[in-house]
Amino acid sequence: MADKTKSKKKHDKVSRVDKKKYEKELERLQIELVGMQQWVTAVGARVLVIFEGRDAAGKGGAIKRVTQYLNPRTARVVALPQPSEREKGQWYFQRYLERLPTKGEIVLMDRSWYNRAGVEKVMGYCTDEEYDRFLEQVPTVERMLVEDGIILLKYWYSVSDVEQEKRFRSRLNDPMRRWKLSDTDLLSITKWEDYSRAKDAMFEATDHADAPWWSINSDDKRAARLNTINHLLSQIPYDHLEPEAVHFPDRPQAAEAVRPPIENHQFVPDHAATL
Repeated sequence: MADKTKSKKKHDKVSRVDKKKYEKELERLQIELVGMQQWVTAVGARVLVIFEGRDAAGKGGAIKRVTQYLNPRTARVVALPQPSEREKGQWYFQRYLERLPTKGEIVLMDRSWYNRAGVEKVMGYCTDEEYDRFLEQVPTVERMLVEDGIILLKYWYSVSDVEQEKRFRSRLNDPMRRWKLSDTDLLSITKWEDYSRAKDAMFEATDHADAPWWSINSDDKRAARLNTINHLLSQIPYDHLEPEAVHFPDRPQAAEAVRPPIENHQFVPDHAATL
């Protein structure tokens, strides 16, 4: 897999999906996502999608394309910050389980309880006992979710070391993405092998029949996004629902009452006209 060992050919150019083909297929898949969400809402299904992987592997971009046209009332993204002191005293899974989907809802987790098997393990943020307990408990927790009817999908985003560093460097001088370059990101370069071993151990313990891991090679972000959405749709047993007929009412005639002069309103300055 692309993230398992270091790339040997440092100057190989990644083959990418043609932009026009990508945009056309993305639009088709996003239309399908909207239809899928309508089915989820109508039948009261519960969908939980976990996104994990290397830093800068493209998880956030894929999540944005999944949710771009979905109804935010029944589709939400969960991206938790570091636990508070109170949360540190809870059962490890507790703050994640509080955010599980209810009937008719889709939840996408931008990182999840698998933080314990990845960054916490590698960076020493948890004890060996806490780590071992997590790996022992997580298959049982996920099995319980599936048995209760939740549709659970787990995606691992794989990226090569060369592509990862290229993306890190691109953030350095980009004012809109500079915030995405953290100290932890930079440490993921020097701890590449540690993360590889942690990922392999995590898969060994948690890649089970009830909730298998699905790996996505994300050196080509466009391909990764298309592959993610296409696979996600294939895992949801949705039917296409016919939309209800819509009848636009006749607009009533304007009221005869005199309205306040428009000059009395304060308008935002027309910056666009200066361009």
